[in-house]
Amino acid sequence: MKGMTLERMEQACHARLCGAPADQKTIGQAEAAGIVIDSRQVKEGFVFVALPGERVDGHDFIPQVFAKGAFAVVCEREPEQAEGVCLLVDSSKEALKQLAVLYLDELDIPVVGITGSVGKTSTKEMIASVLSQKYLVHKTAGNFNNEIGLPLTVFGLRQEHEVAVLEMGISDFGEMSRLAAVARPRVSVITNIGICHLENLGTRDGILKAKTEVFDYLRDNATVVLNGDDDKLCTVAKVQGKAPVFYGMGETRPDGAAYDKKAIFADAVENRGLRGIDFDLHMPQSTHRVHVAIPGAHNVYNAMAAAAVGLAMGLSEAEICAGIEAARTIGGRTNLIEAGGYLVIDDCYNANPVSMKAALDVLAQGEGRTIAVLGDMGELGADEKQLHYEVGVYVAKKQIDWLFAAGELSRELVRGVCEYPDFTTQYDYFGTDVETLCARVCEFAQPGDTILVKASHFMDYPRIVKALTEEK
Repeated sequence: MKGMTLERMEQACHARLCGAPADQKTIGQAEAAGIVIDSRQVKEGFVFVALPGERVDGHDFIPQVFAKGAFAVVCEREPEQAEGVCLLVDSSKEALKQLAVLYLDELDIPVVGITGSVGKTSTKEMIASVLSQKYLVHKTAGNFNNEIGLPLTVFGLRQEHEVAVLEMGISDFGEMSRLAAVARPRVSVITNIGICHLENLGTRDGILKAKTEVFDYLRDNATVVLNGDDDKLCTVAKVQGKAPVFYGMGETRPDGAAYDKKAIFADAVENRGLRGIDFDLHMPQSTHRVHVAIPGAHNVYNAMAAAAVGLAMGLSEAEICAGIEAARTIGGRTNLIEAGGYLVIDDCYNANPVSMKAALDVLAQGEGRTIAVLGDMGELGADEKQLHYEVGVYVAKKQIDWLFAAGELSRELVRGVCEYPDFTTQYDYFGTDVETLCARVCEFAQPGDTILVKASHFMDYPRIVKALTEEK
């Protein structure tokens, strides 16, 4: 890892050396081979950051990591016996972020930072696909978008990488400031201001305030890319004295918009169901007919955001279109899996009311019986029951054939279905018994069905996808 010497890490973390003899400080210009928080991932030359936890304390594994050849250990308390160099710090979590800042500074790789209430991951994938047409891209993997995951993503960078696409997820005030202080984006993307994390952020205005904390940590002359159709984001006039780049559907400006026109817009949308979507993408030089192979109209917005980032990073319009058309989904994000003669829409990575409705839009285009396997959505605050009820109404409105639901709040999903006038959706509710739901869905599914599986992460619905798609 370029520049990650013991001396520089000691300075970055404001650490005190302990453990090994003092002359270990003269270890020279040797650089760490990697930085991890999981002792099982330690290899010779790695730095192990010992994080204290409620169930597992990384400090307990310090002897083992030195036995595996660790370069150094970052820890909050001095081990009784240490066979190598320890960097003693006040907070291992803060040290993790400080090391990430040091490493990013050394590599000087431009960062594209992505946040928003909905669509962060799918937008990240689209942006990475576009930028890959010109650059070697490193991107956030899985859900590594918080104060632990972001630094770990940074540590995955290597000198050959030319751009980092980093997702930043928050649930409370101040978190974005701490993430952005690490990432310091040269391009900042906000997809929308929805109704996630209301439990801590209170209102959409609170969400806007929390998300836009990123603006305080941008690189000089950074480019800000915003959804111009979002009623909150469209009011942003200047960031660092510079107008944001706005994108959206059509040329029309929404009420209250602070901008004169959208830099990028789309129209003539043709939804091809589960085969994807076609649309006209208007960019500064010309208009292009583009095909996205991923189902769901929301992917038009993802594509427009990616186009704006591509232009900011110097790609041609032809390269941008090629990257959009090459984009694919990842597991848990509108991932289509054919198994047992039926089609499973694996969208169970996480859930909120907006993404639920978008997924139901996709399901409604399916062939055969349409089956929604839904569960609770978390962190919705005081209106959580009403928001679940509204999703249930949407299930009935879209005339989904069957609803299978589990979770305490999902009772409201079922109520929403039942109270919709002349509803045709049949349903089965399993309380909190996800295991029985899973068994019933597997028994019920038949060739020709289209089955959506979606809930918040804590519901562990990937086990339902696994049960449906494993070889029978």
